[in-house]
Amino acid sequence: MTLTKSDKILVTCGLPYSNGTAHIGHLRTYIPGDAYVRYLKRFGFDVRFVCGSDTHGAPIELAAEEAGITPQKLVEKYHAHFKNIFEILNIGVDFYGTTEAPYHYKRAQTIIRTLEENGYVEARDVELPYCNTCKTFLADRFLVGTCPYCGALARGDECDQGCQRYLDADQLIDPRCVICGSPAIKRKTRHHFLKLPAFTDFLIKFNEQLKGTPLARNYALGWIRQGLKDWGISRDLKWGIPYPGDEKLVLYVWAENYAGYISFTEEWARQTGADWKDYWIQGGKVVNFIGADIVYHHAVFWPAILKGVNYNTPYAIVASGMVKVEGHGLSKSRGFVIDIEEDFIKQGIDLDSVRYYILSYTGHTKDLDFVWKDFQSKLNNELVGILGNYAYRVLLFIHKNFKKIPEGTLETPVDKQIDEAVNKIHEAFHDFKFKEAVDATMQLAAYGNVLFQQCEPWKTIKLDLKQCQNDLYQCLQLLKAIAILIEPALPSIAERIWQQLGQKGSVHDTNVENCKEALKAGADLPKPEVLFTKIPDEAVDKLATGLNTRIESARSKAN
Repeated sequence: MTLTKSDKILVTCGLPYSNGTAHIGHLRTYIPGDAYVRYLKRFGFDVRFVCGSDTHGAPIELAAEEAGITPQKLVEKYHAHFKNIFEILNIGVDFYGTTEAPYHYKRAQTIIRTLEENGYVEARDVELPYCNTCKTFLADRFLVGTCPYCGALARGDECDQGCQRYLDADQLIDPRCVICGSPAIKRKTRHHFLKLPAFTDFLIKFNEQLKGTPLARNYALGWIRQGLKDWGISRDLKWGIPYPGDEKLVLYVWAENYAGYISFTEEWARQTGADWKDYWIQGGKVVNFIGADIVYHHAVFWPAILKGVNYNTPYAIVASGMVKVEGHGLSKSRGFVIDIEEDFIKQGIDLDSVRYYILSYTGHTKDLDFVWKDFQSKLNNELVGILGNYAYRVLLFIHKNFKKIPEGTLETPVDKQIDEAVNKIHEAFHDFKFKEAVDATMQLAAYGNVLFQQCEPWKTIKLDLKQCQNDLYQCLQLLKAIAILIEPALPSIAERIWQQLGQKGSVHDTNVENCKEALKAGADLPKPEVLFTKIPDEAVDKLATGLNTRIESARSKAN
């Protein structure tokens, strides 16, 4: 089963959490997701893209308390931040929502009520960790202790520092309160549980047939076959969506945030006159981009919820490898983080080059290790040295000597190169191999540099003007194809190339059939501008020093 042009396709991405600024780890999900959507559009598919802010849960309460503001103010701040970052990075969502909106509350609570009506939720008395000092139950991040599986320091909902297993709060060894450090005691309370084991057979079959990356499938299947347990979907917290019918509790954030994929689709549909059911009930194809750290949420919990309410389950889950910084696991608290605003935007880094690095540095399922020297090399050697060099030298030569698109006809060698690149890109994106897709386009630019050099227009312009013009026409037609094919990775640069080719409209509205559509001879060509500027060694050294300073500062605070 593959996607067809008659499918209603919805692409979603794991929701950015509203307790901090955007960093390099976020981009590993959102940039490939956006590139995939752009690719589908270039190839004529019917696709929509939704995302939004995840605004509830214990970490929000903790971050707000630390900042001395209300959770509402905190999530409003970071919702605006991420929405702005998406716009700056050309992550072109059709709708960017928030789980703090009334439309989301309504959808999340409706899903829980339906699960209850269908017999998949049970309320029962349990003993959970409680802090006698703070006089509160300790949910999720308010509780720390030792993981019963690997012995690492773990949170009340996950072994984040060790084996990455999902945990129930009552599983931790030697649990204690995060706020005051007091040992936790057990106290009886009443909570609601999803009967997850009831979905075991369905989840095995679902994951065996799931499209996307093997990382998602294999991880989820291994976890399911170890045996599923009932899953707590309510929490003793102040900040969150009230549990329907039991409003002294709130919905566990991981029981309601994925509902944003649906509620955001609903709100987009309401605003545009579309029908959200086309995507979630009537056979739509949902493709979900996520990070490796939330696979079990999306390949186990979420499809079980969807099955329990008879909605469409995901067609594909595209899970990325982990992100490292200078060889270390990404960690804001330890300083191993690259902040999008501080380290890229404020430093004047070309943001399409950031997109290029994310997509082309390594395969999507492999770990991405961000190193400033590697980033410099990718920009200087590939974007400047190959793509930028080809575009500028061709356009400048033609502008100086003709100022118009010369006469010519697309010849077989160039025609064949374009066709081969289109086929490679189509196959690579279909298999979620983004590096291969970007590499195929850059190989087309490398071929263009060789072609221009071999044609020697600086000689033929004196000896055979007609031949010179035809050769240059081949180069321009190739550059047009490159602009269209590189658009999913470099949308701003692709548009600049398009305008420098003197084309009407926008490259974002083109498709692959336009790659070989004949350029209009005699059309004016504007004076070209350089597409990329090299990052000098001293600038990279300054950026690396800034990272080291951040790491040392984090270490001193920890000590």
